[in-house]
Amino acid sequence: MNGVDLGLKLCLVCYQVCPELQRRCPRCGGRVHTRRSNSIARCWALTLAAGLLYIPANLFPMMTISWLGQGGQPDTIISGVVKLIQNDMVLIAVLVFIASIVIPLFKLLGMAVLLLSIQFGYEMGLTMRQKMQLYRVISWIGRWSMLDIFIISLLAGLIQFGQLGKVEPGAGAWAFAAVVILTMLASNSFDSRLLWDKPA
Repeated sequence: MNGVDLGLKLCLVCYQVCPELQRRCPRCGGRVHTRRSNSIARCWALTLAAGLLYIPANLFPMMTISWLGQGGQPDTIISGVVKLIQNDMVLIAVLVFIASIVIPLFKLLGMAVLLLSIQFGYEMGLTMRQKMQLYRVISWIGRWSMLDIFIISLLAGLIQFGQLGKVEPGAGAWAFAAVVILTMLASNSFDSRLLWDKPA
């Protein structure tokens, strides 16, 4: 049994429980809906767009570093990880690999699992508690995915010495930033209460 069965709905602004017929929250005045409208369609659109941009984010160069006027070699995420390993910076390479490749892929697959579970009833061997934990992890981990973009923007701002040194972000950086933003929007648009509703 859930809130809909009991004739209740939740204000997503102040988390006040309201009667089903009430349109505005008595505490904060915000509009109250039983479920977010078009939540599944929005989440699918944002997740699929992020999935498509995940490919160029990994294929195109993230940045190019030039020293002493010599053109630098553009680096993708994978080539950057390989260079870090070659320079005996294995721990940093592992962190970059996890933050740039594993975590975005985990978020995309996790959102797809949750959406398929709601829309088509595919349980995929997960209990309701595990699905909620998966959603919480996706929401929490989203804020840390901007770490790579922050580092690139920091380097681009700091290392600008004319002919001595220059850092230029590549097309992969823009695609990666779009992936991060879209997955964050997808998790924010997702209405986790739909997991508890009975399938139509």
